Amino acid sequence: MGVALVVLLAFTVRLVYVQVVIGPSLALAAEGARTQSHVTMAHRGDITDADGVVLATSIDRYTVSADQKTIPEFVPSSRHTIDGKKVEGEGAVALARLLAPILDRSAPELAAQLSGTNGRINRNVILKKDVVPEVQRQIVALGVSAYIRTKLTTERTYPAGTTAGNIVGYVGAQQSDDGTTEQVKGLGGVEATYDDLLTGTPGSESFQRAGGASGVRIPGSTQQSVEAVPGDSVALTLVRDIGWKAQDSIDKAVAETGADYGIAVVQDVRTQEILALADSGAIDPNDRSDSRVADGSRAVKDVFAPGSTGKVITMAAVIEEGLASPESRYEVDYTYTTSNGETFRDSHYHGLENLTLAGVLAESSNTGTVMVGQDLPKQTREDYLRAFGLGAKTGLGLPGESAGLLAPAASWDGRTEYAVLFGQGLAVNAVQATSVFSTIANGGKRVTPTLLKGTTGPDGVFVPAPDREATQVVSESTADQVLHMMEAVVEEGSGAAAAIDGYRVAGKTGTAEEVGADGRLTDIMASFIGVAPADDPRYTVSVFLKNPRTNIFGGLVAAPVFKDVMGFTLQHMNVPPSSRVEEPYPTTW
Repeated sequence: MGVALVVLLAFTVRLVYVQVVIGPSLALAAEGARTQSHVTMAHRGDITDADGVVLATSIDRYTVSADQKTIPEFVPSSRHTIDGKKVEGEGAVALARLLAPILDRSAPELAAQLSGTNGRINRNVILKKDVVPEVQRQIVALGVSAYIRTKLTTERTYPAGTTAGNIVGYVGAQQSDDGTTEQVKGLGGVEATYDDLLTGTPGSESFQRAGGASGVRIPGSTQQSVEAVPGDSVALTLVRDIGWKAQDSIDKAVAETGADYGIAVVQDVRTQEILALADSGAIDPNDRSDSRVADGSRAVKDVFAPGSTGKVITMAAVIEEGLASPESRYEVDYTYTTSNGETFRDSHYHGLENLTLAGVLAESSNTGTVMVGQDLPKQTREDYLRAFGLGAKTGLGLPGESAGLLAPAASWDGRTEYAVLFGQGLAVNAVQATSVFSTIANGGKRVTPTLLKGTTGPDGVFVPAPDREATQVVSESTADQVLHMMEAVVEEGSGAAAAIDGYRVAGKTGTAEEVGADGRLTDIMASFIGVAPADDPRYTVSVFLKNPRTNIFGGLVAAPVFKDVMGFTLQHMNVPPSSRVEEPYPTTW
């Protein structure tokens, strides 16, 4: 009897100890074993064009996985049927028969994947990725969440396909900083430039599973939930339809001329927003198997000598400095030798010509341009080139952008100090070159180019992009004179193929030569950059063709592309035809 009392007393003491002393901590430990935390990813913001047309968006997709440890326990119920008949078998075989038609896979193959291999168990074997919501709902309806799980992911899609594909960029999956979750990251183009805005802030939730971490989630057990904050949607200045036209036109031009590649840029003169950046060889960011997706845009990445399009800066400089006017007279020969003994030639032979300053530009004379600009001090030449945006990045912020090449005037050799006057001895990207003409057309005021129209946050409020820096490079009077001089290039000079019925067009042809270390010609960049309507400038369009085989002159191969793209842009943007006609500057005397 005494022994029994001792045993009973000991049991009672132990019970009190468990329930009162360590009971609460054991309960917390048990709850901790059942509790799981889960990161909820934020919806990535859309990318749209200026009119709200979606260029990039995220759609819900699911990853279907299986727990090989619990699968042997699966016994189909009366709800698990195929063609009205209950599924036969148990475990992996039965689950495979249920899932095969839903996942569009063969049952034997699926059964093998659901079973462990050589005794090795995988708690998270992936059965299928990128599953659409309709299929996910069918799996959930089976009630097999203890064995089969569906995890929400997203797929980034690009509805515009190849239009602006080189600009919009692409995304990829990267591990989070703590290595616990996979997150979407912008890896190219606008997706990378504005990744912080698009990404948003992940959320989290804690819940319990019956039977521990591998069990079924207990309904209503969510203990803590932090809502994910969606990323901002980014509106670009691009106009999809204009981008499509630019892409189509430059692709056709490359095919017709046999050029290595081509670039077309469309810019709004007044805001200097970019409406289109098109590279030949369409890139579709939906196709990640195309390695070119990672290359970025040639419009900001590749650099080349501006060639004769660079003469516009020289004309603006000499007028602004009071050294010449559009009607100043020059006797221009085929060759011209400077005071330091450097000899320059025009692109084609001609006798002595009596040209005005406007005529030098219209005829695209190298010798005439050197004669015109030689009185500009070297440092002044560099200052004007930099004021027009050369030698510095454009401000677009696209990955891989080059600032171009513009050496300090103090380092120029005896030939370069004159070659820069007609667009040689330096290098620019396509946007830099285009911006020069937009600056002239905008009354001499340069505004930093941009691709960003604004952003829309989760609250639905649109926030316009910040104001950009504006610089008065030359006076409005100088700019107007140069613009009017460029009309002669189209009306009676080398750019006649750029003329558009009903609109006054101002522009400049270019044929830039690149010379290798051995002094031999290696590459040609044929170009045309123009503005319309010249009487009320709205848009600048530039066209560049690398090594065209049919003809090397920009007025013959690039100007027709300009006409095609600019004509479409004017019509698409409902720009009325020119209403006033001005007497052109004389080109000869």
